[in-house]
Amino acid sequence: MKLTILGCSGGIGSGRHTTCLKVDDDVLIDAGSGITTLDFEQLLAIDHVFITHAHLDHVLGLPLLLDSVGDLRATPVTVHALPEVLEVLSTHLFNWHLWPDFREIPNAEAPWVRFAPLPFGAAFALKERTFTPLPVNHVVPACGIHLASAGGSLAFSGDTTRSPAFVAALNAIPDLRHLIIETSFENALIDIAQASKHHWPDSLAAELETLNVRPEVWITHLKPGNEAAIMDELRAAAPGWGLAALQQGQVFEL
Repeated sequence: MKLTILGCSGGIGSGRHTTCLKVDDDVLIDAGSGITTLDFEQLLAIDHVFITHAHLDHVLGLPLLLDSVGDLRATPVTVHALPEVLEVLSTHLFNWHLWPDFREIPNAEAPWVRFAPLPFGAAFALKERTFTPLPVNHVVPACGIHLASAGGSLAFSGDTTRSPAFVAALNAIPDLRHLIIETSFENALIDIAQASKHHWPDSLAAELETLNVRPEVWITHLKPGNEAAIMDELRAAAPGWGLAALQQGQVFEL
């Protein structure tokens, strides 16, 4: 199994793209602006999209994906997410006002997209890969994703602040090889981080202290212009972890 980072920034500009991860050739985790790095044939190959939450930087590419390839596909793209997240997408995105409802185009019997609820406690197996939602702590309904394969496991936090439930879920994954977790703000911006429920360096360092597993840890969702300062503070706060910033184009093989 191969995971390719198409976008991992907390914003845009100067080559930065927002969150989008590609699993092999057929699956996306989130659909931020990183999806725009795919060529048309790669877009056409996407069969499943797992959405961690409905904030725009994680879903903005989804309607454009469907609009670009829907008429050329033999089957609908399947969008997997928490039921609450699918409800937000239904009410606020695919609502015929902001964007057409492709669950009804060209008709309800042969749509370009279908929604598949993936609640906590459930898992979706696909070609020897398993996708499981993990509890996190954000300002809207949200989850992380546990991606399991024969070669080991990878966990992606999506957007979150400190979450004992997320740590407990990670500690229950004995073969966890990689943890991709966000840190959006410097310590000086703790008020913004707390209000928006994102990590800051000191909060992530405290979270890592509660882990019983020891994966490689990669930092995502760094706010543009503050990346170096955030990483400096993280390395100072958690010196034993060898933390590294996630990079667009980075590839993980499991």
